[in-house]
Amino acid sequence: MNKKDWEEEYVKYKERKDHFKTLSGINVDRLYTPEDITDVDYNEDIGYPGVYPFTRGPYPTMYRGRIWTYRMFSGFGLAEDTNKRWHMLLKNGETGLSTAFDFPTLMGRDSDDPLAIGEVGKCGVAIDTFEDFKRLFEGIRTDEVSSSFTINPPAAIIYGMYNALADVQGVDRKILRGTIQNDMLKEFHAQNTLVLPPRPSLKIIGDIFEFGVDVNPKFNLISISGYHIREAGSTAVQELAFTLADGMAYVVLAKERGIDLNKLGPQLSFFFNSHNDFFEEVAKFRAARRIWARFMREEMGTTNPEAWKLKFHTQTAGCSLTAQQPLNNIVRTTLQAFAAVLGGTQSLHTNSFDEAWALPSDEAARVALRTQQIIAYESNVANTIDPLAGSYFVENLTRRIEEKALEYIDYIKEMGDGNILEGEFIGIDQEYFIKEIGDSAYKDQRNVEKRERIVVGVNEFVLEDEKLTVPLLQINEEELRDIQVKRIEQIKERRDTKEVESSLEEIQAAADEDKNIMPPIIRAIKALATEGEIMGVLKNVYGIWSKPTLL
Repeated sequence: MNKKDWEEEYVKYKERKDHFKTLSGINVDRLYTPEDITDVDYNEDIGYPGVYPFTRGPYPTMYRGRIWTYRMFSGFGLAEDTNKRWHMLLKNGETGLSTAFDFPTLMGRDSDDPLAIGEVGKCGVAIDTFEDFKRLFEGIRTDEVSSSFTINPPAAIIYGMYNALADVQGVDRKILRGTIQNDMLKEFHAQNTLVLPPRPSLKIIGDIFEFGVDVNPKFNLISISGYHIREAGSTAVQELAFTLADGMAYVVLAKERGIDLNKLGPQLSFFFNSHNDFFEEVAKFRAARRIWARFMREEMGTTNPEAWKLKFHTQTAGCSLTAQQPLNNIVRTTLQAFAAVLGGTQSLHTNSFDEAWALPSDEAARVALRTQQIIAYESNVANTIDPLAGSYFVENLTRRIEEKALEYIDYIKEMGDGNILEGEFIGIDQEYFIKEIGDSAYKDQRNVEKRERIVVGVNEFVLEDEKLTVPLLQINEEELRDIQVKRIEQIKERRDTKEVESSLEEIQAAADEDKNIMPPIIRAIKALATEGEIMGVLKNVYGIWSKPTLL
């Protein structure tokens, strides 16, 4: 009996819906059999963990060797507030730090900037000078824990601070571990934390690559991020396609700069969203590794197997959290984290149940961390590697997601006449990415409104007269800003003004002459130049991004 015979003879009952689809709109059959994976070759397409094309994972032992890193995204208020949260999480078993910065810091503005009013310490920690950065790491050694920094336009400055901190702590820069996000392409696609134009933004990323491959060989010099693309409303397929296209563009950028891709490849990391469609997410992660390995080996000609491996961090889907019935978010986060683990993530952040209302409280953050630990130690899913491999459905879905993602990637290449980096620039100018993501976001919202997609507690199983019963983290922004402004004033009074001015002039000269800006930035940081002052120099040289008005 084959699948068609079975359906004709046995499937006589009406189903719940006429069509079943993934969140990306991929049709899902009622049943999958060996007939659905006849085009899958085990060694070429699936293989073994730690072996090209790494579909089953980048390491031979995966979680049997070491559990993924618990890296909770944390940051609010002053540096000492976030430092206290970090110490709490480390005490409760966190194994890696991840930094959320406030909006002025993300935009390269100091807390005393008029445009910072109302935002200081609100969505993350306020960092204006190297003194703040040292407070952030009080009691934490840079050689004992890996640290991740979610920042983009001023990434070179925060990265410089981390190197400067290692110097102060007497730590060899070559052993620093962690990640700087440093992914400007996705900012132009979705996140919109924009300061400098696209080409200068990528020039600085190239400077970081060039500097870091020798200075920080154990540090991830970029986190190529699909998370924000998904949060903006993309499908899983678009998230995968645009993220990998961005990564490919950065590799082309590095090659054009003469950077050794065999050295740089292992220092490229990725950052994905894990959403509600469980099997689609697992298949997305598996397809990502396969596409990337083939690109790095076949297209870019790298010979170092470490450069072929796609290693990624995952965060559960913030956009899936609901203000209604917030405790339901614990269940959503658990399922999303479970998909990330079965998909082979290297590190994981689990969102807190109260995040649709505010930044996480201590209790909510602890529950989110415990969610990972329960999956790791009580479910036993970490006992075997890629347990879904060979599933007729999962292998078929992995292949279909791969094919659809490659269609997008090929189109971006075509926009650039075969050069994917140029295709990215053209896509930004034409708002191609924004339009594609916006269309998907609109369709999904319409599906929720029409109740074609059920969101528990929102458009079904609703509670009447619901009242919020969870305590929220409160941020006194006005008080925080006063403290930060006074700190800036005090630093400007006691620092060596001539040294600051000289270091800023050196940054400008390097930028003007198309030299690497990292060494002078680190000098300026140690001289206690503010983030806003350093960013101001870059704005003067490169200009400020003016968004196209095509929509």
